[in-house]
Amino acid sequence: MTEPLNSMESEILKSLHNLANHALAQSASGFFKTEPGGYGEGDQFIGIRVPVIRQQVKQFKPVPLSVCEKLLSSPFHEVRMFALLAMVEIFNCKKNDRRTAVYQSYMANLRYINNWDLVDCACYKIVGPFLEDKPRDVLYQLAQSNNLWERRIAIVATYHFIKAGDFKDTLAIANLLQNDHHDLIHKAVGWMLKLVGQQNESCLLDYLKPRYGDMPRTLLRTAIEKLPGQLRQDLLNNKF
Repeated sequence: MTEPLNSMESEILKSLHNLANHALAQSASGFFKTEPGGYGEGDQFIGIRVPVIRQQVKQFKPVPLSVCEKLLSSPFHEVRMFALLAMVEIFNCKKNDRRTAVYQSYMANLRYINNWDLVDCACYKIVGPFLEDKPRDVLYQLAQSNNLWERRIAIVATYHFIKAGDFKDTLAIANLLQNDHHDLIHKAVGWMLKLVGQQNESCLLDYLKPRYGDMPRTLLRTAIEKLPGQLRQDLLNNKF
């Protein structure tokens, strides 16, 4: 028997579904590879752009964590996005007394965080900050997961540390994921390395020097995107 919706959950779902756009939903289904064998296989879309979802989160703020958890199990991508963005709002509440609960809820519901935009919108705003002053073993466990999205969470969560000038875990997890078979991991690792380089170019070059010849091209191109032109060409042509 299906559990009845509470009033806020029902209102949120009604509001989101009222914003449905069939053309956008069809476009998103293609963009996020929902076809058989695609990385987003079977996902369903309503057809709402992210800025509009963010507006909805603000409209319903504060959304209780219990409601977020229910919304996170929705078959619809945009509803899961709403839930994650609302969880970030709870985590960032000035009282800061719900941070542990939000983190634990996030980690308990990883199976629903199942596309790259769902990973990227929240993991470095929840997982990264929560682990800032704690052991980060969980990131290394996620980096070795068989699940594509858990591996992406492992590296993207380190964005929070990068912003604080702490590159150690980013570089260590990048090294673990360098030979990953999926280009969505190559892009995520390259993105984080690029951010390291924007703060400390020599740190990035020290990391790249013994590895760049063996790196997947997508990863390398992304990592060096902001480097000076000639240096970038030397790296791409294996002349560094």
